[in-house]
Amino acid sequence: MKRISFEIGDVALGGEAPIVVQTMCNTSTTDIEASLAQCRAMAAAGAQLIRLTTQGLREVEALREIKTQLREEGIQTPLVADVHFSADVALAVARVADKVRINPGNFAPVHEDACRKFAELIEICREEGTALRIGLNHGSLGERITTLYGNTPLAMKEAVMEWLRMCVERDFYHVAVSLKASNTRVMVDAYRLLFKAMQEEFGAVFPLHLGVTEAGGGDEGRIKSAVGIGTLLREGIGDTIRVSLTENPVGEIEAGQQIVAACEEYGPWMDNLTPATRIEAASWNDFIIRGACAAGPALLDEKADDWDFSGSTIAGAPIPAERLEYFKDLLLQACRRRFTRPEYIACPGCGRTLYDLEGTFAEVKRRTAHLAGLRIAVMGCIVNGPGEMADADYGYVGEGRGHVTLYRGKTPVLRGVPQEEAIDKLLALIDSDRK
Repeated sequence: MKRISFEIGDVALGGEAPIVVQTMCNTSTTDIEASLAQCRAMAAAGAQLIRLTTQGLREVEALREIKTQLREEGIQTPLVADVHFSADVALAVARVADKVRINPGNFAPVHEDACRKFAELIEICREEGTALRIGLNHGSLGERITTLYGNTPLAMKEAVMEWLRMCVERDFYHVAVSLKASNTRVMVDAYRLLFKAMQEEFGAVFPLHLGVTEAGGGDEGRIKSAVGIGTLLREGIGDTIRVSLTENPVGEIEAGQQIVAACEEYGPWMDNLTPATRIEAASWNDFIIRGACAAGPALLDEKADDWDFSGSTIAGAPIPAERLEYFKDLLLQACRRRFTRPEYIACPGCGRTLYDLEGTFAEVKRRTAHLAGLRIAVMGCIVNGPGEMADADYGYVGEGRGHVTLYRGKTPVLRGVPQEEAIDKLLALIDSDRK
């Protein structure tokens, strides 16, 4: 099997290259000083690619300035522009960024128009030496695809294959692909389908960017990410990863490095289905990620029903039994096997987020911790929010500066809610439905 490879700046992606760990700024790209500070911290922590939101032409020019200053400081980390909906922005930023992340299906309401814009983008990327990432998420599939295949892993695979065929027809291979979902089962199934389809149709596999989108934060976010990403990496699927946490994005880098290290240590997961793993970890985060990478694949694929972590240690000290049970509860929930607490879907935030996402998410979790089995989303903005929280029972989505829209399922039920009132109104909505 051929694995396509290329370079983004001085970073090799795909082929036999090591797994690349990346992250994304949560600053406003037009706030150049804040974005520079975060990029410096990310580079120092080991980020190999850094993404910034680029929703308009003002952000394109800001990204140009950020890139210029970083290069003058000797920071060569490639910069990725994150573009949504605007083909014109994608065309402009392809002459600035080292890589552009797009969903071509969002370029135009009419599919044929989107195809023309995508073809134009390919030629600019070829001319400039810019790489592309075709990024389709579970909640961002267009009506044309979902009408044919439903909102399913198959639909995700079919959607991305359409755009890859255009790339192959035009002999353009500097392309990575992502098919993210907040549900680990959906995410893993989609990547497996795509991996097989690329081999069968192209005889080659484009580099794959892995991630569990809207994983949340803290222990839950790390465990869910390690289950989804780790399952695929241990099968030999994946070339670059991002752990999306609703936290300071610098912390995503260490989590990603820990996942890569654990997968390298454990190797192909089908080679070891023994439901016991004694882990000698350096820290709690190290333990939960290694444990999720070790046991997650077999639990997710129902090759095992339980796992024994007894005897595991952190910095040489035994882990108390109640802490092991707490971890196992989170692990089984991340593997979609047993639900003993609420499930949270929360984006990591970016330059489009206009409220305190981290603080709000922490408070929502605190006030809803008793609602076992309920799926609650906290999303930064409407760009991805309504789509990416498609599995949620309730959603809290940033609408603009200081205001929020509250959702029941996919339906907005309260718009323009002042942020200071929004959590109370969310709880009232949930309570009224449960009576």
